[in-house]
Amino acid sequence: MKHLNTLFLLALAMLLTACVTSPTGRTQLMLVSERQAISASREAYVKTLQPLHDQGKVDTNPKTTQRIKIITGRLITQAVEQFPNTRNWQWSIKVIDDPELVNAWCMAGGKMAIYTGLIDKLKATDDELAQVIGHEISHAIANHTAEKMSMAMATQIGMAGLSVAVKDSEYAQEAMSGAALAASLAVSLPNSRVAETESDQMGIELAARAGYNPQAAVTLWAKMGQNNGASPPEFLSTHPSAGSRQARLQKLVPKVMPLYREKKTHPVYPLN
Repeated sequence: MKHLNTLFLLALAMLLTACVTSPTGRTQLMLVSERQAISASREAYVKTLQPLHDQGKVDTNPKTTQRIKIITGRLITQAVEQFPNTRNWQWSIKVIDDPELVNAWCMAGGKMAIYTGLIDKLKATDDELAQVIGHEISHAIANHTAEKMSMAMATQIGMAGLSVAVKDSEYAQEAMSGAALAASLAVSLPNSRVAETESDQMGIELAARAGYNPQAAVTLWAKMGQNNGASPPEFLSTHPSAGSRQARLQKLVPKVMPLYREKKTHPVYPLN
């Protein structure tokens, strides 16, 4: 029991002193620093892309690659302006040739990829692509990678404590099974629903500042809904349903439309 109390107190102290505030004012658990997340992401980015490079699936269409880099460059320009701490990030985006995969992602430090399935299957306009990429950039700005890594660590701490607590209990197997399921739903899926909602909010504003019509966020998710077919129940997914997302984004459109309507130039951040 003494061992359990010590473990609990250490874990509690760690969790209480590791909270930060996200760009939207949300409290985040941060057991992993941004620097650690960026370093880990840089390594993961290389490992993820290398086999695709070897298969000749990266940046295969110069016209598409240039289109994506222009859109991304305008978004990054605004990201750096709004969040100066990102100025020294090694921003990068690659177009992955996979006609069936409707996906895009951004790791900590601005390491991005977008798949041709998203571009072609959705017949996405520049405005819609800006919503996708702006959303993914927002995940990085809001430090969601470090947050997920921190949640994984917290889960391990909790599982260790639970293991000690129920070691001699007849309910040990049931307790551990429930905790494992919770950990799977909370950690294993790409991003939490809260993080997805936060990135929607930040992404639509970022795209508007870069000169992309915020109404495209709504049309994008209308297309997503048509493409997904039979989707899993919303309460079991970290991603809100397409219908819920459309409704929420539609409410955000009037708030960011003035940013879009501002008459100003939209410089493009240079990407290799």
